[in-house]
Amino acid sequence: MKKSLILSAAAALILVACNGEKKTADVALSTIQCGMCSKNIENALSDLKGFVSIEIDDEKKVGKVVYEAGVLDMPAIENAIAAAGYDANDTPANKEAYAKLDMCCKVPGKE
Repeated sequence: MKKSLILSAAAALILVACNGEKKTADVALSTIQCGMCSKNIENALSDLKGFVSIEIDDEKKVGKVVYEAGVLDMPAIENAIAAAGYDANDTPANKEAYAKLDMCCKVPGKE
């Protein structure tokens, strides 16, 4: 009985630890231009394990991202956004991905 109780407690702790704490962080998205940019970023992040959601304010050019801290971290989030062609905080957009964006998603004057 005692052994069973200990095993049950250990299993519960493992499940809680694997569940991951959800964190919320702001991401500066200085190069977004339109609603399509927001959709592109959401799509890029949706493939990441541990990604929960993002709420993007196109006007303020900021995204509030929710993620599982034990599974995903901010550098991975920033890199996924950059790989989609957008600057994310201090991580610059991938130039090749940026070149493939629709014209409405490109910053005037930026190559």
